[in-house]
Amino acid sequence: MNLDHIYREQFGRAVATTARLIGDIGLAEDAVHDAFADALRTWHDRGLPDNPGAWITTAARNRALDRLRRESLRGRKESDAAMVAPRPVDDETPPVADDRLRLIFTCCHPALTPQARVTLTLRLVCGLRTTEIARAFMQPEGTVAQRLTRAKAKIRIAGIPLRVPPPHLLPERLTDVLACIYLVFAEGYSATAGDQMVRPELCAEAVRLGRLLCELMPDEGEAHALLALMLLNDSRRGERSGPTGELLTLEEQDRSRWDPASIDEGMSRLRSAAALGRGPYLAQAAIAAAHARAPSFQRTDWRVIVGAYDDLMTWSASPAVRLNRAVAVGFLRGFEVGLAELDEVAADHRVAEGHTLAAARADLLRRLGRTSDAAVQYRLAISRVRNDQTRRYLQRRLDELPDGADPRDQRQIQSRDPAR
Repeated sequence: MNLDHIYREQFGRAVATTARLIGDIGLAEDAVHDAFADALRTWHDRGLPDNPGAWITTAARNRALDRLRRESLRGRKESDAAMVAPRPVDDETPPVADDRLRLIFTCCHPALTPQARVTLTLRLVCGLRTTEIARAFMQPEGTVAQRLTRAKAKIRIAGIPLRVPPPHLLPERLTDVLACIYLVFAEGYSATAGDQMVRPELCAEAVRLGRLLCELMPDEGEAHALLALMLLNDSRRGERSGPTGELLTLEEQDRSRWDPASIDEGMSRLRSAAALGRGPYLAQAAIAAAHARAPSFQRTDWRVIVGAYDDLMTWSASPAVRLNRAVAVGFLRGFEVGLAELDEVAADHRVAEGHTLAAARADLLRRLGRTSDAAVQYRLAISRVRNDQTRRYLQRRLDELPDGADPRDQRQIQSRDPAR
């Protein structure tokens, strides 16, 4: 029994359903935690139930109602019926009735700060633990825990409803909802921490939510663009790891095993999005489409990809976008040019302190034949990466270098790494 895997797979779904039943996100989260504690004891003795997710959700609902009953008794409520009744949820008739979509719209309420929205989504929808979110943000765990506590208190005190808002309020939430759905997909596609490179249940859930959002807002081009982006990337999810679980890059994947149905739907959604306007997700979907159309890595149209990154830069010049563009420039104009572009990105501490910059440098240096320099960067990336599968991939690349075992490079890392 892998309770940790079940936790990651079922936590968000259980919180969303329990919150809808009782109308209190904080109480729902506590109840789900209690349900998992019950599961640890019960399943050890009785074995795994046929449907662990349903077991957890039922146990969490019962736990929450028990707590409401005790609170009602202490408060001397007027009747037994009132004592056990769930807290009311808004009398809405949403066009899309889905517990997790309701939860995402609640996490994206404009009364919450942008950081709180992202943190709540990672915690409540993705099921990341506070320690994992703290590592992802490179912040103290206590800071993240306080942010979560304040955000849930804000929802409770302000009476923010757990619902999909009425149509006239949808546009003001769209940007944040799109970002949060993509956050769910990104965590599934490349897990922040743990021994899994990919969390398939989160990828599938994000795609499902993307489809629901397109039904809810059919004239929003960026909703279709996000769904296209997720489908095109998800088409190669099964090829992201090899037989023993090792990470496979685009260059190493068997393209004949990519999912053609996801690619076809992704391209269709991309055309729909392009007909409705421009936006950052359309630019990212164009990049994913260029990879999906390429018959081989060697025949990738890097000119199209760099052009799409240039378009994306007009919407978001984030460190991650600039880093990925620099790598694409390296494939288009030469790896030395790509390294020079990476040097400019390195001025931003948000990317300089993570593993991705060092990993990108290592790859370009390897392709240039500068193996000793590449080994330094691989070791630096390995020292900073949090995901076990990514660490093993970087170690494999390091071991493949002719000079990868040179112990003198370790001293260079210590002198170059400001985080040590």
